[in-house]
Amino acid sequence: MQSIEIRTTQNVTIEYELATLQQRIFAFIIDAFTVWLISVGITFIIEKIAGDILFEDHFSELFIYFFLPVWGFIFYQLASEVLANGQSWGKKIMGLKVVRLDGQEAGLSDYLLRAIFHIVDTGMSLGILAAMLVSSSPKRQRLGDMTANTTVIRMRQSVRFNLEDILNLDSLSGYEPQYPIVRNLHETDMLFIKNTIARYSEFRNEAHAEAINELVDHLQKILEIDEVPNNKIEFLKTLIKDYIVLTR
Repeated sequence: MQSIEIRTTQNVTIEYELATLQQRIFAFIIDAFTVWLISVGITFIIEKIAGDILFEDHFSELFIYFFLPVWGFIFYQLASEVLANGQSWGKKIMGLKVVRLDGQEAGLSDYLLRAIFHIVDTGMSLGILAAMLVSSSPKRQRLGDMTANTTVIRMRQSVRFNLEDILNLDSLSGYEPQYPIVRNLHETDMLFIKNTIARYSEFRNEAHAEAINELVDHLQKILEIDEVPNNKIEFLKTLIKDYIVLTR
């Protein structure tokens, strides 16, 4: 298992498990198949509506059968990662996500660079260049990642199971949630909370204690909670417990 440590803008170090080459290939295949299906659908509609007119010259055929799928894939990668916070459809299925190595949130320019460099990484080289770089680079980066200062991490797919596992769900029978507003968060948020607790429990140092404090302060603000208990670890575990009960 290869992992990296990323220092956040709050000077807190968090460890992430890097996606393997095989996982990224499967995610790419899913994305490519998705774009192919969309392209086939668009081509079918165009042929039915204006096929006789459009296919009178070779340029139109080249555009429909080559440029549309290629640029459609690039646009798909850009749009899906921007809208889904670093997760294309393939990455979401494989439990992967794009993150910046400097701890900042990836932005439009980062996702744009990653999408454009697919032309070199996977198009012109038939994916060989991307595979070689991901398998050999220390942070498993293709050219698109290197230019955007990003990489792809693995997120556990069985999020609900992991949350329930640490809290013993069987003991939650009849439990009344204390913070119902927690249902507005996502499973990835709860996984992040769980992992932060786990890191603090394993390495009780100042950096991880500060991470707990900042996480509690952030959650208190976005959930608009007036007051939190003095025991911040128990508060975070209560949020996870509430989330499981409210969403299971």
